[in-house]
Amino acid sequence: MKLLVLDGNSIVNRAFYGIKLLTTKDGRYTNAIYGFLNILLNLLKDVQPDEVAIAFDLKAPTFRHKMYDGYKAHRKGMPQELAQQMPVLKELLTELGFALVSLEGYEADDILGTLSKAAAQRGDTCFVATGDRDSLQLVNDQVTVLLASSRMGRSETIVMDKAAVEEKYGVSPLQLIEVKSLMGDTSDNIPGVAGIGEKTALSLVQAFGSLENIYENLDSSAIKPGVRNKLATHKEDALLSHKLATIDCSVPVDTTPGHYLRTAGNPSAAAQLLADLEMHSLVSRLGLTDQPTEEAEQTPLESISAQPLPLAVEGVFAVACNESGQWFAVQGQEVYALDEDSLLRLLSSDVTLQVFDAKPLFHLALAQGETAPCIQFDGKLAAYLLNPAASSYTVENLCAEYRIAPEFACPEYPCASQLPRLLEKLAQQVEEEGMTALLMEIELPLARVLADMERIGMLVNREGLEAFGGQLKQALEDCLQRIYSEVGYEFNLNSPKQLGQALFEKMGLPPRKKTKSGYSTDAETLESLRSYSPVIDDILQYRTYQKLNSTYVEGLLKVIGKDGRMHSTFNQTEARTGRLSSSEPNLQNIPIRTELGSRLREFFVASPGCTLVDADYSQIELRLLAHISGDASMQHAFQEGLDIHRSTAAKIYALPLDEVTPALRSSAKAVNFGIVYGISAFSLSKDIHVTVKQADEFIKNYLATFPGVKQYMDSTIEQGTQQGYVTTLFGRRRALPELASKNRNLHALGERMAMNTPIQGTAADVIKLAMVRVWNRLRKENLKARLILQVHDELIVEAPKEEAAQVSQLLKEEMEGAVQYSVPLTADVHTGENWLVAH
Repeated sequence: MKLLVLDGNSIVNRAFYGIKLLTTKDGRYTNAIYGFLNILLNLLKDVQPDEVAIAFDLKAPTFRHKMYDGYKAHRKGMPQELAQQMPVLKELLTELGFALVSLEGYEADDILGTLSKAAAQRGDTCFVATGDRDSLQLVNDQVTVLLASSRMGRSETIVMDKAAVEEKYGVSPLQLIEVKSLMGDTSDNIPGVAGIGEKTALSLVQAFGSLENIYENLDSSAIKPGVRNKLATHKEDALLSHKLATIDCSVPVDTTPGHYLRTAGNPSAAAQLLADLEMHSLVSRLGLTDQPTEEAEQTPLESISAQPLPLAVEGVFAVACNESGQWFAVQGQEVYALDEDSLLRLLSSDVTLQVFDAKPLFHLALAQGETAPCIQFDGKLAAYLLNPAASSYTVENLCAEYRIAPEFACPEYPCASQLPRLLEKLAQQVEEEGMTALLMEIELPLARVLADMERIGMLVNREGLEAFGGQLKQALEDCLQRIYSEVGYEFNLNSPKQLGQALFEKMGLPPRKKTKSGYSTDAETLESLRSYSPVIDDILQYRTYQKLNSTYVEGLLKVIGKDGRMHSTFNQTEARTGRLSSSEPNLQNIPIRTELGSRLREFFVASPGCTLVDADYSQIELRLLAHISGDASMQHAFQEGLDIHRSTAAKIYALPLDEVTPALRSSAKAVNFGIVYGISAFSLSKDIHVTVKQADEFIKNYLATFPGVKQYMDSTIEQGTQQGYVTTLFGRRRALPELASKNRNLHALGERMAMNTPIQGTAADVIKLAMVRVWNRLRKENLKARLILQVHDELIVEAPKEEAAQVSQLLKEEMEGAVQYSVPLTADVHTGENWLVAH
């Protein structure tokens, strides 16, 4: 038999903190439940257990609290956002047929220990799943600990068997109790021996085997005098810590074989609860069916086979593809299988297509010189507008979410009968939430533009990029040799542990902070040490060279197409603010702030006989802030064409414009760009190199000088709190469950997003609209120039040299004319043979 035992509290905490806060449409938190179930499903798949027990802590004090009133005394209470999810999770697990185990006076760890010990004693295999390394003491030949966690929505598991524990710590699993007795545990407030850390504790246990043996040999020369004194002084703490750290493996819970077999549970109740929680993707993964009505369950469905598309087509078709990427069309009770030829025929016909995911269809049409005006609606884009926080958008999940029952069965395309009504429902909801214009005038036509940009790509000077990579490798080697010379020996510079030892032990530099694995060597720490040794500059430079070469040069070389161009994918349904992102490669992440990093842009070039025309909105977010806030002073500065940062500094310091120094302008610039991101006095002080008090005063003066901005910030937070969401000027919504959080940090994050989203989101909408206008006009005027790239507020067109002047004027007109606000939008346009020169 194989038993899987889960530490419910530990795993749910890992899930909660490993996944961004998620809510249902009615505001219920779900991220911990979603993360827990994902971890559980992966564990079930990997372990294939015969029995499963899930242990949870109770609120009542345990025997450890009674033994030591300081036990876990510093632990903060469970966040309200997590506490709300706990009873729902337990109900769901019960409905799914899992056995939950809790026992007053004991922790979940003790239940894990008891069940794993019982399993091992009868010769069964036991897997203990937890996020807590305390359970590693349970590992033996029969028991393996699975350290589970969730990051960015993905569950991860580290397998810790006996060999893995001994390799990592140099002691046996049971000896980890001795180690904790000495070093203590700050998270559980186990005192240990004051002044003894993990390194010393491990060496003592490796030398003497146990706490008892250490004290029996306290006079040994193997124990340093200082350590001996600490051990002698804090012996009672060490003995107490040993008791606190030891998991009780004999608590009175049922250990009968077969007791934790998964039962049938209540599948319909579980499916309904998952549907209520809007976790439709988990229904099938958990072996459930999400039937929307009893009638649908009881009434046999007529089975229809997909047919070839007829030669003559007319009317309205719903079009999507199945999980295998095979396209199909639905019209009434007919389902048509679409190969590439029939799909192209449909796209070029005089019909109306309501589709799910238009961009691949635009790709296909544009490759044949068609623009597919027949595509009149995109359900995927509609679903994104309605719920931009969703991790994915599929027909299957959305049909389950909207409770759309099938009208007939089609084995090849299971969602075929539901597709038309799903698209109808999505269109209706978009209309109800006031986003039809946003969908039809910006997002849908933009999908065509993005498909064209992806298809065209951007030419890369491969030879130049390879040569640049060679220069970086040589610079890396030179840098490395200087570092070895300055330190005095060779070591693995990419190992934080070895670097820390070199800097703080060998060279004697003052350590700034420590992590669990040793000395901190992050960028902030190294920056603070620049004045102590020239080796710090070399280390920072080494890291810069290394990232440029590995992430950018080598990464970009891998994705150059056979045509010599990079065909990045533009992601239209990922960012909650409405911004576009790109991947494979992420061209929006090409460095620009450093001289060396910006050289990468030199290798993105125009085709022979062409030039790159680069147009960039100037300070678009500040201009939108001036418009949305209605602040008269800020609007006046933009309307008069003043330098906004110089003007801001002049107003705050009551100086004439010509007396504003570069330093004052720089301070004003930092606040201008940081204010709607909720910049703190502490952050500003670091940016402009002043005291926190001076920075705080600067922010207060700024808000007093621009009262409209302060009023905007307050009102948008209030609106977001009352409504649960904020909107852009185009009606795009972003839900902000963080504003309802009792957690101070989460609530502050919600406030910052409330202030920023209307600005950043509107800027995203404006640039998208400008892209559509530019693309349409290039075609209308029969120009050969092509829009090839968008990076935040910047558009790049590749144009024949003879069209460069006309395209420059066209870009400026379409970008500046995209909207008419109280302050003008301005676009700066430049041309060049490569991206660096053009920008």
